[in-house]
Amino acid sequence: MRLWTLHPKYLDPRGLVAVWREALLAQAVLKGQTSGYKHHPQLIRFRNTPSPTDSIASYLRGVFDESCRRGYCFDVVKIGSSGNAETIAVTRGQLDYEWMHLKMKLRARAPSWLDRIQTISRPVPHPLFRIVPGKVEEWEVRV
Repeated sequence: MRLWTLHPKYLDPRGLVAVWREALLAQAVLKGQTSGYKHHPQLIRFRNTPSPTDSIASYLRGVFDESCRRGYCFDVVKIGSSGNAETIAVTRGQLDYEWMHLKMKLRARAPSWLDRIQTISRPVPHPLFRIVPGKVEEWEVRV
């Protein structure tokens, strides 16, 4: 499961569909509707908010908005709540790590998409996140 800190506009079509599915799974986990993935590290930052279900719904809303911008329009009915959550602080080191990780993935699976984003030096985060100084988050499983 990878719930990107990066704005979904950077994801290739395959990556955008994957993050939608993974965020829907995360929503089910946070609602207690599944027995698996309960302790997945990607869920820590959502669990540490006042309303984890609103936070994941806000995350899903950002992915949904990007899908519509591209003409896909995922099924908004699958988003479980209004998604009016406070922003979540995430470190600059985390965002930078994910940027490097995404570019490595794209090098193998979508080189033409990588060419489209290669010149970006400071990617922006998903709208749910606000960037604060710091290193890679402790919950990150590095590859």
